[in-house]
Order: sequence, then C-alpha cells, then structure tokens
Amino acid sequence: MTTHSPSTHTPGPNTHLSVDDAIDRIGLGPFQWRLLAICGLTWAADAMEVLLVGFILPGVSKSFGLVKGSAQATGLLSATFLGMLVGAWFWGLMADRFGRRTIFLITVSLGVIFGLSGAFAPTVLTLSLCRFLTGFAIGGTLPVDYAMMAEFVPTPWRGRFLVYLESFWAIGTVIIAGLAWFISSLDPATLFTDSWRILLGCAAIPGIVGLLARLGLPDSPRSLLSRGHPQQAQEAVARVARANAAALPSGQLALPNVPRLSAASLFQGALSQRTLLLSVVWFGLSLGYYGIFSWLPSYLRAQGMDMGLVYRTTLLLALAQLPGYLLAAYLVEKAGRRVTLVGFLAVSAVAAFLFLLAATPGAVLGTSMLLSAALLGAWGSLYAYTPELFPTQVRTTGVGFVSGIARLASVLSPSIGAMLLTGQLPVALGVFALSFAVAAACAWAIGIETRGQQLSETAT
Repeated sequence: MTTHSPSTHTPGPNTHLSVDDAIDRIGLGPFQWRLLAICGLTWAADAMEVLLVGFILPGVSKSFGLVKGSAQATGLLSATFLGMLVGAWFWGLMADRFGRRTIFLITVSLGVIFGLSGAFAPTVLTLSLCRFLTGFAIGGTLPVDYAMMAEFVPTPWRGRFLVYLESFWAIGTVIIAGLAWFISSLDPATLFTDSWRILLGCAAIPGIVGLLARLGLPDSPRSLLSRGHPQQAQEAVARVARANAAALPSGQLALPNVPRLSAASLFQGALSQRTLLLSVVWFGLSLGYYGIFSWLPSYLRAQGMDMGLVYRTTLLLALAQLPGYLLAAYLVEKAGRRVTLVGFLAVSAVAAFLFLLAATPGAVLGTSMLLSAALLGAWGSLYAYTPELFPTQVRTTGVGFVSGIARLASVLSPSIGAMLLTGQLPVALGVFALSFAVAAACAWAIGIETRGQQLSETAT
C-alpha cells in the first residue's frame, strides 16, 4: 500500500487557522503516539529518580551510619523534592519565555548528569546535594512535558493522552522496585552497602535514552506563535501532518488577538482563584502520596519484613497503580476531568482510614493497594486537568507553579511520614486523609470542566 505525503500548499493570505483546529483536522496518528512514548520514557525515568531514595535509604543508612528517622535521613528524602520545588518554578517560567523544546532538552540532560553523580557520592551531604540538583532538573520536565502533550494532541483525545503520560509513572515505579529486588537478590552480602550505588546508576539509564529520542521533536506550534515565530509554527504543524500521513489544513496559523500575559497574571483576575485552588489540590495530594510512599519501604522493614519481601510488596503496590490510571483515562473523557479527580481523591481519603484499621497482613496489602490505585488515578486526572486550565502564554509557568507547590508539600511530607516509623500511625494517616479530603473540596470548587474544550488563549 502506498502512503501519500500530505499536501503542503501555501495557505491563502487572508485565511487564518487556530492551532487546535489544525491539530484536530490532522487527527490522531503516529506523531502523537511517538510523542507519548518519548515523554513517557522520560516520565518513567523521573519516577525512578524520585522514588529510589525510599529504596536506597536502608543501604545508605548502613553505609553512613544514619540513625532511623534522623534529620540526615529525612533531609536526604526531602532533597529531591526541594530541588523539584525550585526547578518547577524556574523551568516552567523559562519554557514559556524560551520555548518548550529548549527546556525539554536541557532538563533531561541535567537530570542524567546529576543522577549519575549521586552514585559516586562519598558522603551523605554530597549525596543530598546530588539529589537536590537531580530534583532541580527533573522538576522542569513536568510542566514542559504536559504542555507539549496538551498542545500536540487533538481535542477529543487530549485528556486520555495526558493520563496515559502520567501512567508511565507507574511503569517507572515498577522498574525501580523490580531493579531493587533483583539487585538485592543477586548480592545479599552487600544489600546495605554497594547495591544502592548500582541502583542509582541504573536509574539514570532511561533518561539517556529519552534525551536521544527527544532530539527529533519540534517545538510546540502554540508556543512558537505566542513568541512571534509564525513560520516555525507552520513548519511544526506540517511535520505533524507528514508524520500522520494526513492533509495539511489550509490557512495561516494564528492565535487570537489577546492581551499579553506574564507570570503575574496567574495571581490576577479570573486566574487568581484558579491558581489558588489548584495549588491546594496539588499540595494536598502530594503531601499524602509522598508522605506514605516515601517511607513505606522503611515502614514495612520496621514491621519485620525482610528486604526481598519489602521490594516484592512495593512492586505489587506499583502494579496496583495501573488499574487506577486506566480507569482515570476512561473517566476523564466519559465523566469529565473535575468529577473524576474529586472521586479519586475521596476514595483516597477513605482508603487511608481503611489502611489504619487493617489488622492482618492481607488487609494491610489490600488497603494499601486500593490506596495506591486511587492516588494514582487522582494524579492522572490532575495532570490531565491542570494544563487545560491555563492559557498558552503562561501554561508552563502555571503548571510549574502549582507543581512547585506540590514539591513544597513533598519537602514537608517526609517529616510527617516519619511518624509511621515512630509509632504515631493514626496521626500520620489522619493528616494524610484530611489532606485528600481538602484537595477534593478545592477541586470541586474550581467549577470548570474542560472536557471536549479547545485549549484557552485567554485568562477568562
């Protein structure tokens, strides 16, 4: 069968076409699936980098003589999140100013460099610094990847693809848990020493592959137009059409004539309430999720599990995330982003209390799997919803800001999560359940449904 290249005729000078209309007419095809695979690979690598400290903490503690629940151990857990806090704010702003693709490449490159450096750290302080810098780099991938995906996927598929992208987090979790289990089983004698360095090195490999794959992607046509590069935007859309073997729609790409927006616009007018409510949602979900799962391997170890069983249990919890993502991908297009997000947050709050009441190993595993699935369904819904609530000129700045607020919660959550190890389980889980409930209320209060809507260019 012969595949014909799309027409590339010159649009009429008086015909204008929005980027959404152009992408919707070209339709879904190989370009979007390739973009999903490339961004997803890096997102899985980010998950590995973020979560691996929980897996290496027992080994690091033995290598450097850290006391369980000590300030150094908590600081090591918080270092990555603190870096992500700074990185999300910084890189989100840079991506709106200098383009998605440029930051797309820089952040992944730095993440690989700093991630590998941690494997050779001679002290806890050096390791914490490497984790901070790794977090600073990967904190920028979140706003950029989700803006790119939102701006290249046709409207009817956008929410589903944004959840699909977030589902690669579960894949990264499965890989890091599987690697930890595999490495520990190969060399039990060095379980708490050199094996953690090997795990750090392995976690950087997917980032290298993702970086090479990203080199062939164009910049977002929306971002190019908003920064005054109409010809490059036209060429980017033409590349999508060629990749999908679809006809290039006639018309000159143009954005609506809207006022110029800056980062300050996020805290003015109609956007201010949206930014505030989203910030609380991101904070509440992040506080509970990382507070529970950052300390979970150490908590299970403290309950008497051997490390092999800890890793196998964590692997099961990671696998439990996949149904949550699949259900979220279905519901965001069937029921809508807002109601899906609120529903998963409410189930997460209930699951946290059920986990507290669990009295047998089977009940602990079952309730923690429910909690894992519900939380990752909430994350998938939130990642689909958030980019659609900000206009193009400040999309990565807005996503970067609210995700930075989530990293602030991530910095605080290890201190609360440490209560899991010090016998204050009811207090810790009570705080986390409350945070999920407040996040659900704020998500509902946003009052906007973006399902089936083209991306906004205005602050209204």
